[in-house]
Amino acid sequence: MFSKPGTLAVVCLGTAMLMLDIAVVNTALPHIAADLDAGLTGVQWVVDAYTLALATVVLSAGSLADRFGRRRIFVWGMGLFTVSSLACAVAPNIAVLDGARAVQGTAAAMLFATSLAILAEAFPGRGERAQAFALWGATIGASFAIGPLVGGALTSGFSWPAVFYVNLPLGILALVAGFLWLRESSDPAARRFDWTGQATLSGGLFLLVLALLRGNEDGWSSARIIAELVGGSALLVAFVLAERRSREPMLPLGLFRNRAFTGAQVAAFSISASFFALFLYTTLYLQEILHLSPFDTGLVYLPGTIVMFVVSAGSAQLVERTSPGALIVSGLMLVAAGLGLMTLADDNSTWLALLPGLLVVCVGTGLVNPALAAVAVGSVDSAQSGLASGVNDAFRQGGIAIGVAAFGALVPASAALGHGSPQSYVAGLHHALVIGAALAAVGGIITGKLIPFRRAASTTQPAAVNPIPELG
Repeated sequence: MFSKPGTLAVVCLGTAMLMLDIAVVNTALPHIAADLDAGLTGVQWVVDAYTLALATVVLSAGSLADRFGRRRIFVWGMGLFTVSSLACAVAPNIAVLDGARAVQGTAAAMLFATSLAILAEAFPGRGERAQAFALWGATIGASFAIGPLVGGALTSGFSWPAVFYVNLPLGILALVAGFLWLRESSDPAARRFDWTGQATLSGGLFLLVLALLRGNEDGWSSARIIAELVGGSALLVAFVLAERRSREPMLPLGLFRNRAFTGAQVAAFSISASFFALFLYTTLYLQEILHLSPFDTGLVYLPGTIVMFVVSAGSAQLVERTSPGALIVSGLMLVAAGLGLMTLADDNSTWLALLPGLLVVCVGTGLVNPALAAVAVGSVDSAQSGLASGVNDAFRQGGIAIGVAAFGALVPASAALGHGSPQSYVAGLHHALVIGAALAAVGGIITGKLIPFRRAASTTQPAAVNPIPELG
């Protein structure tokens, strides 16, 4: 039986699981590296295999959801996510774990691509939708921030496989609730599967991330790295050309004629490629440089978790009273300022040196997430809500995957896992934080030029006044 509160609960639970699985493994990575005899590249792929698969598949998953039903894709995705979590937990080596994480990321794409579309259909009124999106945004922020605490507690209390075992009961609960409370919706004019677009996008992003991850090890002037960079760039160009020529592209480029929609993608990439990507390296700093336990590392993030949740939850009223553009730009500028403050921490600091910057970043993230969700889906026709959700998640997860790989080039591999000079790791981290701050600030400036600061009904209204018809 359809239930609005039940729908919100199921979608938020599914989203929490996905975001936890991006963040929860961070505190377990040193233990994974030691137990599975893996280097920095291997543990970077634990994060990037998940986010890269999510980013490259989510567009097609959104298209499939629009065609075959959002509820159906959500439920199938939850089942695959639960099974792949078990595969991660029992992985005997780093290669199997990275492969299982890629499958898990594919399942996560199915869930992410349908989450906002399901909420948009269940909450057609502007006010109730703003509140639902605010809670969804709060779930993203709080889950990502609390992930290290959960991961630290599980890793310290049990062992690293526990961070994946925890998904099993949650996944089963979400499956049962999904069957009970979600109702079906789809787009009668949904596009066909774009095989050319899927192949070129996946190949291009994979080669780009692979080159960034292996550049320090193989040498940036090596034939292999140059070939991967050139090949990845060529495939991404081929993707754009294929989408321009396709009658039913997975990414209709015409969407980007909408300035608000384009601004939402810029903002999503900026915050993900800066703060969310740097999360891995600040966690390694706390454990490998300051020698905190996994649980204590999670506790360091707890104040920011609380701040982010409160700010996100309270932003529903702000979205109604001011422009989403103002919230997003203000949030990105705060993220930039907070990342800059984090450079005050060095190899002789305590964890308190990281806290002021972390709190500022979390305030900014709390402002960005709910407003970004409202613009991403609300700036297109409601029949395309699944596609819009998928595009936004592709930019989010693509930002994390590229950011993790790029910032890893600045950090000495041996020092990242406690075997090298703490000073060299901190120097690399500082460079990464400065670049991340610049990326967030530039993203804020561009977003401000694309999304109007005045409250405009056209930014969030179309999806609210044209609810998706109930088809199931």
